[in-house]
Formats: sequence, structure tokens, C-alpha cells
Amino acid sequence: MGADTLIIIPTYNERENLPELIRRLMAQPVVLDVLVVDDNSPDGTGVVADELAAANPHVHVLHRQQKNGLGRAYLAGFDWALSRGYEFILEMDADFSHNPADVPRLVEAARQHEADLVLGSRYSHGIRVINWPLDRLLLSISAAKYVQIITGMPITDPTGGFKCFRARALAAIDLGTVQSNGYSFQIELTHRVWRRGMKIEEVPIIFTDRFQGTSKMSKEIVREAWWMVWKLWLEHGLRRHPVAPRKP
Repeated sequence: MGADTLIIIPTYNERENLPELIRRLMAQPVVLDVLVVDDNSPDGTGVVADELAAANPHVHVLHRQQKNGLGRAYLAGFDWALSRGYEFILEMDADFSHNPADVPRLVEAARQHEADLVLGSRYSHGIRVINWPLDRLLLSISAAKYVQIITGMPITDPTGGFKCFRARALAAIDLGTVQSNGYSFQIELTHRVWRRGMKIEEVPIIFTDRFQGTSKMSKEIVREAWWMVWKLWLEHGLRRHPVAPRKP
């Protein structure tokens, strides 16, 4: 039986992590496919991904010609997934900050609660972050509160990047008009789902910062997220609630 679940993993210089990550994902007790979206990594991640795909029919690779941001990589992956009929489409980092064992939990939450979007939350029912310096943790928590105050969106972890979308949610939010590219991409997509009254669930996860490689965080990414929150609020007509709340 073909998989109805696809995990999209953007990569840039992740050759050390990718083989083990794929191995752990394939060991999960659910049938799933993986799409590696590689931005022409100079360390040869794309070559490693092709080798993994050649050895496993559940692994696929999408090569992009240049590094063009996290958001653009995910949008390319979403288009790929929607054109192939997947029902559950997940975002996941390649650096083991997201635990492969949590994938079945996110998919099960989407099935059980008929959710349009399930978020793996670092801050639902407490703080679950390992290996972050205090200033990075405070920045992340402050950003979450900032998003809540400006937009009214009642999400504990709007900047998190471990998510499970139903295909119908991605099809409804007009991906071609998504403007953000860095961490604000996560805020924008969640806000677009929420403001249409679609159902969002949060599942607590433990987030572990990368032990190999370097973080992609930058001041430019932080600035983009800061202004994007105000833009989303204005686009939503200064409302802090969905236009058409989902009926119970």
C-alpha cells in the first residue's frame, strides 16, 4: 500500500546527519515517504540523498540550483507533495532537533482530531528545549508571546518548524502568495490556516538543538519575522480572531 504521509526535509550541508535521519524515519511504525529538498549543498548532501533514494523507494530528492531560503524550499516541497496526492505533509529539520519518533504522534493527532494542522510545540504544557543557551531560549519564548499579542493567534509555539499539514489546508491557503522565507515562514503559514477557521492542534515535543553543523539563524531572519507579524495582522483586517471560525 502506498504511503499517504510525506515528510519534507530541506537540506543545506547536512550530509553527516541525513543517512542516520532517514534510517530512523524508515524505522517508525508507520508507512511514510521522505522528500529531501537540497539547495545544491557544497558538502555533497545532494549526492548522499540520491544514494539513499536509489536504495529505498520511499526516499525522494528534489534538487534546487541555489540556496534560496527555508520558505522557498518548503514551498517547492509542498507543490511536489500536492501534485502526488499525499494526505499528510510534514515539515521537519535535518539536524535531529526534531525527534523522528514524534512523527507518528503528529500524524495520529491529525487523524484522531480531524485537524488541518498539527504543531509540534516546544512550549505546550511547559518548556521542552535541550542544548539552547539562555538568550536563544528567551528570544524564542518572547517571539511566541509577541506573535500571540499582535495577531491574537492562540498558539504556544508559532515559530516552530515541526508540523503536519493536511493536504486540504495547504491547498486552501494560496501558497503562491506566501511572502516570507525565514522563520517568519512558519508564522505566516500557521496564521493563514488559523485565520480561515481551520482546526489546529498542538502536540508537546522535546526540541534538542543541533550537535553537528551550524545554526541558520541570523539577524536578517529575526528582522523579517518581527515585521511579518504586523503585516499579517494588517492583512487580516486588524482582527485577532478567524474570519469564519470552524463549526464544532
